[in-house]
Amino acid sequence: MNDTLTSDVIGRRVEVNGEHATVRFSGIVPPVAGLWLGVEWDNPERGKHDGSHDGTVYFKCRHPTGGSFIRPNKVNFGVDFLTAVKNRYVLEDAPEEDGKGQIIIIGNKPVETIGFDSIIKQQSQLSKLQDISLRNCAVNCAGDKGAIAKACPNIRKVDLSRNLLSSWDEVLDIADQLKHLEVLNLSENKLSFPLASLTLTRAFPALKILALNRTGITWVEVLRCASGWPVLEELYLASNDLFISERPADVLQTLKLLDLSSNQSIDENQLFLIAYLPRLEQLILSDVGISSIHFPDAVAGQKTLMFPSLQYLIVNDNQISQWSFINELDKLQSLHALSCTRNPLMQEGKAAQTTHQFIIAKIGQLKTLNKCEILPEERRGAELDYRKAFGNEWKAAGGHQDPDRNRPNEEFVAAHPRYQLLCLKYGAPEDGELKTQQPFVLKNQLLTLKIKYPNQVDQKVLEKQLPASMTIQKVKGLLARLLRVPVSELLLSYESPKMPGREIGLENDQQSLQFYSVESGDCLLVRW
Repeated sequence: MNDTLTSDVIGRRVEVNGEHATVRFSGIVPPVAGLWLGVEWDNPERGKHDGSHDGTVYFKCRHPTGGSFIRPNKVNFGVDFLTAVKNRYVLEDAPEEDGKGQIIIIGNKPVETIGFDSIIKQQSQLSKLQDISLRNCAVNCAGDKGAIAKACPNIRKVDLSRNLLSSWDEVLDIADQLKHLEVLNLSENKLSFPLASLTLTRAFPALKILALNRTGITWVEVLRCASGWPVLEELYLASNDLFISERPADVLQTLKLLDLSSNQSIDENQLFLIAYLPRLEQLILSDVGISSIHFPDAVAGQKTLMFPSLQYLIVNDNQISQWSFINELDKLQSLHALSCTRNPLMQEGKAAQTTHQFIIAKIGQLKTLNKCEILPEERRGAELDYRKAFGNEWKAAGGHQDPDRNRPNEEFVAAHPRYQLLCLKYGAPEDGELKTQQPFVLKNQLLTLKIKYPNQVDQKVLEKQLPASMTIQKVKGLLARLLRVPVSELLLSYESPKMPGREIGLENDQQSLQFYSVESGDCLLVRW
């Protein structure tokens, strides 16, 4: 870059030794002679000052050490789109010229051409490109008008992340020439956006996926530009310090996925503004600091009209610590998958399994939790465990086995919205199931149990002593060895003399005999 720069460099994006910055000043900085550029670094630790020198303010920075003065010849202003494409996809792959020419006839005269085959081959290479990555290639503009459309008419996917694009107009100049563009990644470009809504003449007619992570875009600017995305299905807006200030009106109506991760200002009230996007199936809210959610249009046990199509919700790395958050998610009519790792509610160690089971029990339509499929037998076990775990609390709140007397109070229903439904599904918990467990004097306290085989009349009744702490999985392993039957085929339940005529399933392999209130004198029932 020479020393005769004009004022149009202000606002331009530049690269210096691998670091990106924005030009904020161009001119003389006394007492040193010559032209200087004042830049504001993306990484404020790279700078030395706030744009001031010897008491004179030449430009302003958001950070007190975000600025530097640099000579123009040290700065890379970047290249146009087509130059970057050729650098990446042609020059690296094109064979070296062997210096031999080719004779062609023009008119009546033979003409020797050198490099003619190479030019045709390069043009052919570019025209075939459909999926390109120009990440970190210092792209700053479209270049000559129409050149991209002529050279690369078939491009459908473009990664332009971490380049030197400085305005949305520059993006439009590129996109106007890519009529088949379906996927565009503009993340990590510090862009300035238009002050008015886009006209239909400058739109992205085929764009389905757009990434604008770390671009500095605001929600108002998103809505302003969205009129140019008529068929957009996926929008990524992570790390933009977004504040959702208004409801989308006639835009983003085709959106199926929205990523709002790492926007720390987002709360439940802002989410209500996007709650009626009709086709939104996946919402990513990781690391936004959210701790609560409430759908005011639905009481416990009812479904909300908000987020009508939402199937997959991701709320990892947040401040969720109350079960009321999970209870509210059961109101979402289409929710089938949830990811909620690394929240205070998600305990570690042995308690993590219990938390996992309770979430399954609380959200009735959930099919996947933290990327793990919920099998029917796991759901049944989780719901039975949950029904037992809060049975005494249910009774204390007014719950009763007699339907005419079963009236738990509002506080219990609010804390356990699905409990009554589980009682209808599996039957209300019996008193014998809910008896208080006495603490063990010895961890390996033994239970004397009978073992019967209802479907195998020839098998003799056995009597065994088993530790109360023994898991159902280990009991099955013992029986599999005794009976020479695969563990996977065994089904266990038990009967107690204290509850004649009632059979209680041992559904969860990870729970102990003690958990199910099995006592000495009870009878294990084994089927296969």
